[in-house]
Order: sequence, then structure tokens, then C-alpha cells
Amino acid sequence: MPRLTSLEICAGAGGQALGLERAGFAHKAMVEIDSWAAETLRANRSKLGGKRVEVLEMDVHDLDGTRWNGEIDLLAGGVPCPPFSIAGQQLGADDERDLFPQALRLVKEIEPRAVMLENVKGLAQRRFESYRAQVIKRLNDLGYTVFWDLLQAADYGVPQLRPRFILVALQEEIAPHFSWPGPMEHRITVGDALRDMMAENGWPGADAWADQATAVAPTLVGGSKKHGGPDVGPTRAKEAWRAMGIKGSSIAEEPPGPDFPVGDPENLPRLTVPMGGILQGFPADWRWQGGKTAQWRQVGNAFPPPVAEAIGRSIYSAISTYAALNRGFDPIKQKLDIRVS
Repeated sequence: MPRLTSLEICAGAGGQALGLERAGFAHKAMVEIDSWAAETLRANRSKLGGKRVEVLEMDVHDLDGTRWNGEIDLLAGGVPCPPFSIAGQQLGADDERDLFPQALRLVKEIEPRAVMLENVKGLAQRRFESYRAQVIKRLNDLGYTVFWDLLQAADYGVPQLRPRFILVALQEEIAPHFSWPGPMEHRITVGDALRDMMAENGWPGADAWADQATAVAPTLVGGSKKHGGPDVGPTRAKEAWRAMGIKGSSIAEEPPGPDFPVGDPENLPRLTVPMGGILQGFPADWRWQGGKTAQWRQVGNAFPPPVAEAIGRSIYSAISTYAALNRGFDPIKQKLDIRVS
């Protein structure tokens, strides 16, 4: 299908970029400040559009969006969540890590057809109602209609409970053609997702373990550079993992081997980084870069690719429907021309 263009800010390890790539978007550039996450983007560039896609390792504050003015169909990003996270101090607009103002600046400079921004469910709380209203008003003033909803990753093929507050904004003439993607009929369990990985080193207990791991995973967390190590999260999450036969106090280097105990509640298998990636919806061969702590931070902070893909397809459909009803596709350039003269 014809490709639309996208620009990613706060790209992380590439979860949103991968989902959008699958939804029909070709990335002009991916912007990420964390050096190891940027390395992960480079290591997986073949899955994200190849060498033609720029990986810009830089602060979004320093990004000049005018370079891409009129060239981008979708501006997307997973803006940092600490200002709104229930686990944090919830300072909102008073938090220096709040990058919504920078995202809005880039919308003005780039003038994309659509915008997609992802954040934690804490942003949906009543205490941030005024903040959300300011964001919506700013986008309305720039000529966009705003859609904001809380989506659950487990409804879109991700074996994990990961609620995310998603903002979609489309140019006013495109917006009537947008609708949120519907949920899948069945959820994927942890056992279904990780059975093959648990068995790949010859552990004889893999099938029995998978047969009893019939729940969806708790939300994975990665911590920040200052806080949080490689584990599955707070006590409540560790207890949920233990109920599924997983030791959550640390992350393993590799799956259990042929001599690993079977049926021993005191010796449970642990997750590995690639397993965490699977639970986020990444492919098993995603090449995570850095040490284990840096890799797990990327895993835990990622935007699940299947969720990005589902929303991306809805955005793609809205833009292409509008184009088909107006000027349509340019079969030579394979790009939608939707500018209003």
C-alpha cells in the first residue's frame, strides 16, 4: 500500500516506530536522547525502514521542526510519563520532564496531517483536567480536532495489562474519517506468549509452566536512570508473577536449561530481556543494546508495537479516506497529496 511519512520523537527502543511501520508509515527520522535506546534503534533499523531513516540522538528541546514542514503525515511520540505517573510526584506542567510543550511546538513547526502522543493513564485523572484542556485548545487553535482515550494494551494482542492514555489529533478536514480501533476478541496469555522461549534451552518444565500461566502479565516497568533496576516491578507485581510461576526479583541472562527444577515453588524461572520484549509485543529477534539494566529499562518503558500499529492503521485509514474523496493517491510518488489549495 502507498506509504505515508512519519517523524518519531521520544522514540525509545522503537516500539511505536515498529508499529507505525507495520501500519504503513515510512519514518523520516526517529529522535531519542538516551544513548542505549538510540543504539537499539540503529541495531534494528532494517525493521524500521533501513539506512534511509535518520536516528537523531538528541534532546527534543533542540529539535528544529521547520526542516520537515509540510513533509510529514504523522508526528508521533511517547512523551515522558513521570509528570503524570501514579508512581511519581505527579507534578504535571510543573515537572521539567514534561515534553508536551515541545511536542506542541513541533506540531506548529512541522504542520503534520496527524499527531499521536502516548502517555500513562495518570494523565486521565481529574487533577489534570485543566492541563488536558490546555493541550486540546492549543491543538484546536492550530487547526486540529483532538481525540483522547484510555486504551488497554491487552485488547490489541499484547500479553500484558498496560493501560495507556493516547492522544490523536488530525487536521479538521481529516478528523471526521477517524475512529478508534476495536479490541481483539481474545487476549494472549503469558504462557502462550513465552512457551517457546521457556523451552528453547531444553527446560523440561516449559509446557507445564505455560499451561498454568493463563493470565495476562502485569504492567512491566523499566525504572529511570536514577531509580529502578532490572526486575518486574513493585511487590504487588512480583506477587502476580509468582502466581504464574515466575520469580520476579531479578532478570535472568538466559532461559532455564535442562537441569532447571520442575515444580519447585522455591526455584522458579525468571524472565529474560527478550521475554520482556515479547510481553511488550516486540519480535523475538529484536536486538536490545546496552547492559541488562539499560536493556530492561528500554523494555519497561516501551510503547507496545501492536497498540501503535492498531492506532496507526486507524490514522492511516482516516488520511487515505480523505485523500481518496479529494485528490486521491499519486501512483508515481506513492504519497498522498492532501493539501488544500
